[in-house]
Amino acid sequence: MNGVDLSEHEHPDRAGNEHTAGTARHPGSHDGIDGIGDTRRALGRFLRARRGRVAPEQVGLTGGGRRRVRGLRREELAQLAGISVDYYVRLEQGRATQPSREVLDALAGALGLGAAERTHLATLAGARREPVPETRVGPVLRRILDAMSTLPAFATNHRLDVVAWNGPGAELMGGLGDPGRRDRNNARYLFLDPASRFVHPEWEDRAAEAVGQLRVSAGRYPDDPELSALITGLSERSAEFRRIWATGEVVMCAAGRKRLRHPEAGLLTLDFETLHVPAAPGEAGLVVHVFSAGEGSEEARALSLLVPGGDRG
Repeated sequence: MNGVDLSEHEHPDRAGNEHTAGTARHPGSHDGIDGIGDTRRALGRFLRARRGRVAPEQVGLTGGGRRRVRGLRREELAQLAGISVDYYVRLEQGRATQPSREVLDALAGALGLGAAERTHLATLAGARREPVPETRVGPVLRRILDAMSTLPAFATNHRLDVVAWNGPGAELMGGLGDPGRRDRNNARYLFLDPASRFVHPEWEDRAAEAVGQLRVSAGRYPDDPELSALITGLSERSAEFRRIWATGEVVMCAAGRKRLRHPEAGLLTLDFETLHVPAAPGEAGLVVHVFSAGEGSEEARALSLLVPGGDRG
């Protein structure tokens, strides 16, 4: 098993640029990007993005003639949530702080928010600013990843840096063991490396997940300069990142099935689970991503190709 503490390493990308962790090159450069920095502005912009995705007909309103905005108007959302238009306007403008749980629940219901989006909304509306977490990979986690020798697995932090992996995980995810093959930040890899589209045939879904996870982290850790620099850099370099970010996408790690492609093992449809490693005091918890296939299945045989000494004939 291999792993690195990304606080001590640089991350070369395929364009030849270097991303040095721990350095915020332009502290004020993210002012124009919604969702990072000022949590009051982030709350307003998140609400604006989400109401833009709700068609009036979805909530029993008539669209009526020409509309200057997509989705719901401010006054329509305020009416549906049972709050005054003036108060809602102040929320979007960042002039109203710490809305009550009742107000948040009403807005979430009117917007049809899911569980992850409701949690994110509450985070943005809260007064507590969580300290920037550290990333540490302990010996126990390394031992566990090593022991899962037949299951591809890797661990990420809140910035989507891949901080630890086992051999099959490195191979399945495009060569994590070799920093020259791919960037070890999953978001940069997806949006800046064309090779990611070979590994991830459902690229649009994986890209939306990455953006949604970064938005959750930005709301939770608004004072993290490395996270702000990552989001700013992706916004500057990728039109697709900007497009997805503007939707207000929110995603939290879960479980399900994913399709991935490997040069030798081929196209695989795999089950995946995300395991949350509890944080030690003053440290951030990590997320361990584990892939598997049913015993005796074609996918299980294909996965054996990723294991050193595995079945290759």
